[in-house]
Amino acid sequence: MLSDRINSLPASATLTMAAKARELKSQGVDIIGLSLGEPDFNTPEFIKDAAIQAVKDNYNSYSPVDGYADLKEAICSKFKRDNGLDYKPSQVVVSTGAKQSIANLCMVLLNPGDEVLLPAPYWVSYSAIATLAEAKSIIIPSSIETDFKITPKQLEAAITPKTKLVMFNSPNNPSGTIYTEAEYRALGKVLEKFPDIYILSDEIYELINYGKPHFSIAAIPALYDRTITVNGVAKAFAMTGWRIGYIGAPEWIAKACNKMQGQITSGANCIAQRATIAAVNAPVSEIQYMVDEFKSRRTLILNLLSEIPWY
Repeated sequence: MLSDRINSLPASATLTMAAKARELKSQGVDIIGLSLGEPDFNTPEFIKDAAIQAVKDNYNSYSPVDGYADLKEAICSKFKRDNGLDYKPSQVVVSTGAKQSIANLCMVLLNPGDEVLLPAPYWVSYSAIATLAEAKSIIIPSSIETDFKITPKQLEAAITPKTKLVMFNSPNNPSGTIYTEAEYRALGKVLEKFPDIYILSDEIYELINYGKPHFSIAAIPALYDRTITVNGVAKAFAMTGWRIGYIGAPEWIAKACNKMQGQITSGANCIAQRATIAAVNAPVSEIQYMVDEFKSRRTLILNLLSEIPWY
């Protein structure tokens, strides 16, 4: 007698695979789990120190639904410093992970029957969250020939009168591909023709890239007022379990997400928020050692793969 809502919702493929890997490990199977995007580093000491100080400073009460004011100020500074984006604190909402940020957005923007464009490959939860919001996912395929990126022609061909939202993810999970500034500007020219379409830009892997500069699609002036920039501290700062994500968005969307979150989880963990201030204020050099190690592992895997005969 469960609801149609939950019956229509698939289980998270990522979490299902992770659970299976844990089960096999508990049985003594030597297995490498490649499902979760989870750094195997410990959270940096300066972030842990900030959390410990927050405990000592007696941060233990409910936090504001949309995040502490000084954390939101720090996030605004980060957006300006790293992405060239001007957001005010009233445009920022801090959530329990970037996944909740995305869910908030879909729940406040989408109506039953709306269409969400998903350039493939895409993170598995995008389509599930759209389903939960009673919207329809429209998949735009890509291939190795286009470096797993869609073209402006494909984007325009997928748009219908029901299109409400397009979700971009760069650097991409799972392909790792990165949309360049020129490529985003070309896609943006298409979207400029359709002012009723909103853009979700998931930039959670922003700092884990190797050579190509990151570009935020909200930096295109014509798209700023309808782009929601999603980020968080899980990946770059090895803080997956701290569960802090955030958005920069048009103020009316941020207010709606705040309203939605107030009825679901309320404010994110108070100690994790204090630690996040230290994270987003830190220069990239503080976590470069992790990025460098990921790059060396990537090189190792690519070299090993190149030794496999192809028939």
